[in-house]
Amino acid sequence: MHKIILLLTIITLNLTSAQTKKKQILLVGTFHYANPGLDVAQLNSFDILSEKSQKELEIMSDKIKKFGPDKIFVEWEFNEQSDLDKFYNKNTDSLFKTNKNEITQLALRTAKKLNHKKLYGMNLYTSFPYDSLLMSMEKANQQDLLKRNNEWKKRNEKDHNERITKSSLQELMLHYNKKETENKNIQWYLEVANRAGNPDDFTGASLVSNWYKRNLYMYSLIQKLTESTDNKIMVLVGAGHAALIREFITHDPEFEIVDLATVLK
Repeated sequence: MHKIILLLTIITLNLTSAQTKKKQILLVGTFHYANPGLDVAQLNSFDILSEKSQKELEIMSDKIKKFGPDKIFVEWEFNEQSDLDKFYNKNTDSLFKTNKNEITQLALRTAKKLNHKKLYGMNLYTSFPYDSLLMSMEKANQQDLLKRNNEWKKRNEKDHNERITKSSLQELMLHYNKKETENKNIQWYLEVANRAGNPDDFTGASLVSNWYKRNLYMYSLIQKLTESTDNKIMVLVGAGHAALIREFITHDPEFEIVDLATVLK
């Protein structure tokens, strides 16, 4: 009788453990390797195709392979998954030598080592009316706010452009995944953008809400496309997205974050 009770207790504990075990997310925020000029800040390019960077990418992807994500999500349009599938099946050797994008250089490289069949696109665009934001500040004669915004922009450009001249790729990646850096990525939206305009002008709040909405859309896709059999996933996105997605994960009991610094040790 005691043996039966003990067995039932063990089974119950195992079931409880299985039900509460969280899925691990390796959240990787990054600067855009190819620097397509889509961000507000004017950032200099990093030589991702150099021999040194390529060696670092091999080491980083090997360490992520050891972590063992079951799926890798990337900042590619969700509605263009078929194009991503075709891209994934191209000759990777030639891609690594010519394509600077982080999707190619880090995500695809890692996925191939893991023998994954595909990458998962989870990007959805929303409106980002930056010019309208500046116009609202002008109309409201918010000169101090315009000055603060310009200082933010120049400070970010200076920090990145100086950092890429003296840092290795791994050092840059670790920097963009620090909590302090992520906080700064969120801070501008609330300190500057949300204050823009006259009291009856919500251009600033609209821009901020659209940014949050875009990231919620992206996170929704991560949630929906992560299956019960997926114990670990990797998410590779721009650092600004990672800052918000980290906040969402923090309040989602089904996931837990694995820091990049832990994987790259």
